Amino acid sequence: MVIIAGLGNPEKKYIGTRHNVGFATIDALCDKYGIELTETKFNAAYGKGMIEGHKVILMKPLTYMNRSGEAIGPMCHFYKVEPENDLIVISDDIDQDVGNIRVRPKGSAGGHNGLKSIIAHCQTDGFTRIRVGVGRKPEGMDLADHVLSHFKGEEEVNLKNAIDNAIAAIPVILDEGCDIAMTRFNRKVV
Repeated sequence: MVIIAGLGNPEKKYIGTRHNVGFATIDALCDKYGIELTETKFNAAYGKGMIEGHKVILMKPLTYMNRSGEAIGPMCHFYKVEPENDLIVISDDIDQDVGNIRVRPKGSAGGHNGLKSIIAHCQTDGFTRIRVGVGRKPEGMDLADHVLSHFKGEEEVNLKNAIDNAIAAIPVILDEGCDIAMTRFNRKVV
């Protein structure tokens, strides 16, 4: 069993914001693989299904971004999932242009409070992550205002391409490993 968690904020007002690209990617995965998030437990909406022959749980923590680990840690524990081997986290990345993704097998939170919470609750930074570029903060803009802003114009097209690439990376991670996925998907497309 592999848990694939997309990070975001649960209220409707956050749909389509930069901070919610993890949720948007989970929605797209649900559509592609016919998985419904019909269950709730541990402050998360989740559903079970199959991706290319692998049993998965797709989940959205309902704890708000900065407390994502409060849902993901207990879910991993309950399903006996070792984060180092069987957890993939999808989050936004302000250091990547909109349209780019970055796959990593482990690492620091890099200032991302959602990842920081997961590291604290899972007691490891050794889980796979797919970071979806949302663009750098404009000069003089507050970071919170930036990540809670919506995509505009060409950014929407680039975001769709990034989400498509994130979805394509997941079976590669599951079948061939993170290193192969990094080679194929960690390149500038925008």
